[in-house]
Amino acid sequence: MSTPRVRPSVESLPAYRPGKAAEQAEEEHGISDAIKLASNENPYEPVPAVVAAIAEAAAGVNRYPDHLALDLRAAIARWIGVESTQVTAGCGSVGLLRQLCMAFVDPGDEVVYPWLSFEAYPISVTTMGGVPVTVPLTAEHAFDLDAVADAVTPKTKLVLLATPNNPTGTAVSTAAIAELVGRIPDDVIVLVDEAYREFTDPALGDPVHDLLPHHDNVVVSRTFSKAYGLAGLRTGYMVAEPELIVTVDKLLLPFTNNLLAQVAAIAAIEAADDIQPRIDALLAERARLVEAFTDRGLKLPDAQANFVFLPLGERTDEVYLGLERQGVVTRPFAGTGIRVTVSTEVENNRLLAAFDNVWT
Repeated sequence: MSTPRVRPSVESLPAYRPGKAAEQAEEEHGISDAIKLASNENPYEPVPAVVAAIAEAAAGVNRYPDHLALDLRAAIARWIGVESTQVTAGCGSVGLLRQLCMAFVDPGDEVVYPWLSFEAYPISVTTMGGVPVTVPLTAEHAFDLDAVADAVTPKTKLVLLATPNNPTGTAVSTAAIAELVGRIPDDVIVLVDEAYREFTDPALGDPVHDLLPHHDNVVVSRTFSKAYGLAGLRTGYMVAEPELIVTVDKLLLPFTNNLLAQVAAIAAIEAADDIQPRIDALLAERARLVEAFTDRGLKLPDAQANFVFLPLGERTDEVYLGLERQGVVTRPFAGTGIRVTVSTEVENNRLLAAFDNVWT
């Protein structure tokens, strides 16, 4: 049998690593009642209005949805105060990242981003034969935007900025991003990836209104997966100047915006006032966790998302495994630290109790 000729860029790809399921940890360690704090999911179920909208729409899944999700785009545009021609929707913000890379990255093109950052970045770039150019984080686990600007060359097509950054949770202001944009060529696209925007300090600014009107090469992506509790339906959106939206839409997989996802996202927008108290509760729990881990002697990065990052260095694997054996599943980054999703008060208390059993 002949060996399939896989593209070299695909053969060398790292596989995306989803957060471990609680059930998997239970099986591996012979335990029960494990909790998953590994994937930055919202611990709360969708609000009743969203669930009702999904249930009502379910009877129509025998038909294809609107390929372009025009009603959803219009709802998003009204919600954030832009024109609908500036908005596209996709399979989570990560799906739109893949479309952006497909549209602009040829083999040998460079894509610059800080690292550690979102693990889908090198996968999306390398899939297209692009060359990842990574810029180390600062000692505070934050972005060095001067170094990012210095890393841009004539071969650079994209700059990717996850703010807040996954996994460290640090964020940058729109003023700082504007300075970066001013230092690089106008034909280099800067993606401001805001998957965790709703958990960020408003004082950092809004790139949709602070940056897009002044810079045609800035793109903003967001998602309904985190704050709005729709991770299982995979809906994200991107905001940019209309011509760029048209280009990105050419790479939209047919009907990738499924019917239930479209309906749920519109319902979530309409129920935003009912969802906000849940976001506020997570922010309060985040503050409590930051204080608790600080009291235990850790120096955490500035937490601006729905998770906290514990910089454990060489003890990362030891602590991660110790927590998991007690039924608390987190996300390790070997030799660096652990990312822990902010959950309910009850689950966060389990996390702290398990941590105290490991951290001596």
